[in-house]
Amino acid sequence: MRICVYGAGAIGGNFAARLAASGNDVSVVARGAHLEAIHANGLTLLAGGKKIVAKVKASDSPADLGKQDAVLVTLKSSGHHALADNIEPLLGADTPVAFVQNGIPWWYGHGLATSRPPAPDLSRLDPDGRLAEAIGMHRVVGAAASSPNHVIEPGVIENEVPDRNVLWIGEPDDRPSPRIEALRAALEAAGIASPATADIRYEIWHKLMANLTGSTMCLLTGQAVHVQKTPLVNRLARRAHAEALAVAAAHGVVLDDHPDQRYGPKRVYTSHRPSILQDYDLGRPMEIESIVRAPVAFARSAGIDTPTLDAIEAICVALAHAKGLYAP
Repeated sequence: MRICVYGAGAIGGNFAARLAASGNDVSVVARGAHLEAIHANGLTLLAGGKKIVAKVKASDSPADLGKQDAVLVTLKSSGHHALADNIEPLLGADTPVAFVQNGIPWWYGHGLATSRPPAPDLSRLDPDGRLAEAIGMHRVVGAAASSPNHVIEPGVIENEVPDRNVLWIGEPDDRPSPRIEALRAALEAAGIASPATADIRYEIWHKLMANLTGSTMCLLTGQAVHVQKTPLVNRLARRAHAEALAVAAAHGVVLDDHPDQRYGPKRVYTSHRPSILQDYDLGRPMEIESIVRAPVAFARSAGIDTPTLDAIEAICVALAHAKGLYAP
């Protein structure tokens, strides 16, 4: 397949390298020193004792890369505003565009089953509907990923947990489709697990639990994931988790996600610094809207009281706004 990974940072670089190594015609949209390093040395992925050096086409301009069979958008949601102006050269008539992101996606209300309550106003995730217009809703594919990575240096990605690389994909209306099957087959052949799902929003909310109730603890404390095992933080995370489960259930997504799975004594707590904390540390725009504020909007639209999530929202917004990394 001709696959473009739009945003070849930590997770995008991992997926691009694996897809290229398995024989796909892969291109990446990158910029700056990262782009220069890829041009000079290829895209390098370190995963355990394995090293992949992938030769990929790379440019900061999609117009250089041509039309694709599929596009994986691995930009953070805070960077989606730039996508609308630049993605058109990658798109054929039916090119699927999978949004691999954290939090609630901008397209969440599209294709939503009538048996579920309507989504709240999510217009801040796609101001003026520019993404919907530029991409075309018929091209949108939902996605949720589980794959911890970080950029060691320009052009070099480290996959921190080599046996945990998962990308769930699905149509917004959850119908089976040939394009989902084709993309899933390419992912599996590249060593990226892509389990079949009949409910892509389940996978989105399930991933959101880690970011909303766990990664925010890291941001609030300035510490890596291991802070979640300390008694007071653990109790706070469990309260947030219980509230988030109730919000998801009120919107028709009943998660099999017991708090002990997230925060119990058998959980392995790592030194990984989640992306929301990395962005704060490095002064990059933060995914406050999709990870924190949109879920709270779901709570309010369902009339659910979420005092813990409200407090998390207030503090996260204040932290990000004070550094100029988010505009309320």
